Amino acid sequence: MSLFAIGDPHLSLSVNKPMDVFRGWTDYTDRLAKNWNAVVGEGDSVVVPGDISWAMNFEEAKKDFGFLHSLNGTKYILKGNHDYWWNTMTKMTKFLDENGFDSIKIIHNNAYSVEGFAIGGTRGWFYDDSEGDVNKVILREAGRLRASLKAASELGGQIIAFLHYPPINEVQRCDEILNVLKEFDVKRCYFGHLHGFVAPGCAKIESEGISFNLVSADHLGFTPRLIAP
Repeated sequence: MSLFAIGDPHLSLSVNKPMDVFRGWTDYTDRLAKNWNAVVGEGDSVVVPGDISWAMNFEEAKKDFGFLHSLNGTKYILKGNHDYWWNTMTKMTKFLDENGFDSIKIIHNNAYSVEGFAIGGTRGWFYDDSEGDVNKVILREAGRLRASLKAASELGGQIIAFLHYPPINEVQRCDEILNVLKEFDVKRCYFGHLHGFVAPGCAKIESEGISFNLVSADHLGFTPRLIAP
C-alpha cells in the first residue's frame, strides 16, 4: 500500500467559487477524480494539507466531502486558510460520522500511523504576515504542530510532516515552525498554498537536513504525488 499527498483542491460543489476562472483549472474536479483514481488504490492513503472546500459551514461542505469520500483510499486532511467550515474536532468528527464519510480522517493536534510512517501536521502561518497579532498565531500553530508531532513520535516510524503554509522559501523562514520540525527530527515536510507559477527554488527546498516539497493540486497537475514507499 502507498502514501500520497495533494493539497488545495478548493472544492466548491455547493458554493459559487469556481476555480476554473484561473488558468490551468478548467474542469479541475473531473480531472482530479480521474487522475486520483488512476494512481490511488482503495487500500492507499492520501494526505490533503488544507484548502479542502470553499464551504462556510458543514451543510455547504456536504457535497464537497461526498466527492472527496468517493475517491479511492483513506484521506487525511488538515486545515487551510480557506477552510472556513473547520470547527472543533468533536464537531468535525460528528459531521463525518453522521454522513458516512468514514474514509476521511482529521489531522488536528493528533497523528496517524500510515504505511509504517507517522504522519502529523498543522496549518502553519505566513512568516511575513503583518496583520493582527501574528506572533500569537505563529506560536499557536507551532504549539499545534508540536502536539501533533509528539503524538506521531509515540506511534513509532519515520515522521512525515504536513503543513498548509510553506515554512520557508528562498529568502524567508518561519523559525518557530522550523524549530519544531527539527525538534522531532523530521526529514520530509510537504506543504500547499502556493498556486500558479512557483519558482523551482520555492517548490522544493533542502534546508538543515529537511526536504520541503510543494504538493498543491495545480502544481501537481491534479494528480496525487506518491511519497511512500
